[in-house]
Amino acid sequence: MNSKTVKLHEGKRVLFLTKDPALIRSQLEGELDLRMEDLDVADLLDDINTDAMTPAWACFNHRPEDIAVHAYAGLVVDGERLFEDRALLDGGFEVIVSGERKGVGSSRETAVQAEKWSGIRVAIADSFAPIHARNNINQGVLMAGHDVLVRLQAGEEVPLDAFLEGYDPITRLIVERGGLFPFYRALEKGEVALPSLKTGPRPLNMAEKMIANHLLEGQGTEYLQPGDAVLVNVDGGYSHEFTTAQIHHFLQQECGESYTVKDPSKFAVFEDHLIYADGVARMAPFSDKIERLRDLQRGFQQHTGVRDYSAVDGKSPGICHQVAREEFIEPGDFIQATDSHTCMGGGNNAFAFGVGSTEYAALIQSGFTFIRVPESIRFELTGTLPDDCAAKDIMLWILWRFARDGHTLDRVMEFGGEGLRSLDMDERATLANMATECSAKSGICEADEETIRWLSQRRPEQSAEALRERCVSPDPGATYAGGVHAIDLTGLRPLVATPGDPDKGVPSDPTNGAFIDDIGSVRIDIAYGGSCTAGKETDIDLYARVLKDAVDAGRKVAEHVSFFIQFGSRHVEAYASARGYQSLFETAGVTVVGPGCGACIGCGPGVSSEHGQVTVSAINRNYRGRSGPGSLYLASPLTVAASAIAGHIVAYRHGMFASVTA
Repeated sequence: MNSKTVKLHEGKRVLFLTKDPALIRSQLEGELDLRMEDLDVADLLDDINTDAMTPAWACFNHRPEDIAVHAYAGLVVDGERLFEDRALLDGGFEVIVSGERKGVGSSRETAVQAEKWSGIRVAIADSFAPIHARNNINQGVLMAGHDVLVRLQAGEEVPLDAFLEGYDPITRLIVERGGLFPFYRALEKGEVALPSLKTGPRPLNMAEKMIANHLLEGQGTEYLQPGDAVLVNVDGGYSHEFTTAQIHHFLQQECGESYTVKDPSKFAVFEDHLIYADGVARMAPFSDKIERLRDLQRGFQQHTGVRDYSAVDGKSPGICHQVAREEFIEPGDFIQATDSHTCMGGGNNAFAFGVGSTEYAALIQSGFTFIRVPESIRFELTGTLPDDCAAKDIMLWILWRFARDGHTLDRVMEFGGEGLRSLDMDERATLANMATECSAKSGICEADEETIRWLSQRRPEQSAEALRERCVSPDPGATYAGGVHAIDLTGLRPLVATPGDPDKGVPSDPTNGAFIDDIGSVRIDIAYGGSCTAGKETDIDLYARVLKDAVDAGRKVAEHVSFFIQFGSRHVEAYASARGYQSLFETAGVTVVGPGCGACIGCGPGVSSEHGQVTVSAINRNYRGRSGPGSLYLASPLTVAASAIAGHIVAYRHGMFASVTA
């Protein structure tokens, strides 16, 4: 970016995304132009998620200019799209305005690309979700608050510094250069100098310590504090068929057809997200584009030599996050991948988080990446979970109690305490996985002997001592900007998140009470157990526990309910088979689905097909349209299985079916 000031171009427009759909339509149709003075911030849409900006099917295009055609195709009101194809592209807009937490949800950089390639160069909001904000920065899209928009609409040439407030020195350099790739080129040519760290000795929390352990040489002290801007070596990462084609495309554009990857053995590709898309009727029109994405990923893998987790005979090895934790994420690792649930690796005592395609392309080509040291918030777990609860209930509680008020926003969620040690590794992975639903940077679980035991079973080539040496724990006296919060697991009760957003839990009294009872009788049509969050070995055990209770009582899945259980990986599928669960599931009337993402991404069995359908699901997010057009409630594996038998949403209690006739 050459200019040191920013001014609205003559003839260009500002689009306000308001809570009133009629106002949006009037602007898109050219009938209305608004000014910030005409509105209150409260009139603007909050929590615009990336699924609304670019729904899954729009991402079947890997070229940004094609994605822009479908910008905001997922913003639906009363079953109708607010934005028709090309509405943003042809509207002449260069500024887009919304309320709080713009860009929550999936890490898909396509959301930013849809705006940028439609002509948007400035995004205005009260706050931005962390990954989305980073994607804007990497793509060279400026961000600011509503006060800056008032100045722009008044005709002022606003200094670029107004768009850089609160940025660290390296982020400022990236913005000044116009994006991540231009910054990397300038760095390679020696045109920019990295700032030197000046933080003195201080106790470090887990995220700070893991970053410090990966610093590139020549940046000064080994001590860090939140806000420090650094470049770090990356231990590994991965992409999947939804994102790999775009990475390939960007690297060809930036580095030429013969580009190389720094260390292919550290990185991988997965065929998991779209493995069952061919079986979903609404995906049929996109079959050619989906196959093209698969072909481009195969080409990328052959070109780079990265680890290959492609489907074999149409069967996926599993969901990338689950397979990665099973096979190659180690304690203390610094991991980045092109998916917001990359943070699931934090269950292995690693620092892992999702990034956009641009950032991932740059880091696999260079071997290092940029990070601004984040703040942390610690959850000290005590007690043990009741039999009717699972780790999913812990996260729904944290979403309701902490995330909705922004306490976790862009912070690393650190989990520890004797309550954490009472959870197995799969349940810990659930805690880390759903950090992204909290709009957190990542989630990290403290390691213990259970961590070593679990990893040793899956890493026979490594000694327990070698794994133990890799583990990272916080220093005594470490600082947590978000505070340290004790959660007594013993007092937890089953929760459910109502349709629209995972932080919409419904406890009437946060100290006691059967939270699910608060929603009344909700009849369901679909129950789904699967995804990276709920397709692990322990999750399968939980479904099986409920179904065995039901079968022993002569019950099975309610006649009007379709219950799907999907395995997170081939290892989980083998685990279920070895325990005879397949036969139990069949007897109970469950439809079993092979490894893959499936319904969670709207591309597999378990997706609703009609607006009137109701689903209770163990996936991690329930944004409108995420898993079909119907209403989607989130709950634990125990609740999902019990609800499938009962025919309506209900919390599980051992023996609950014995006294009720079918």
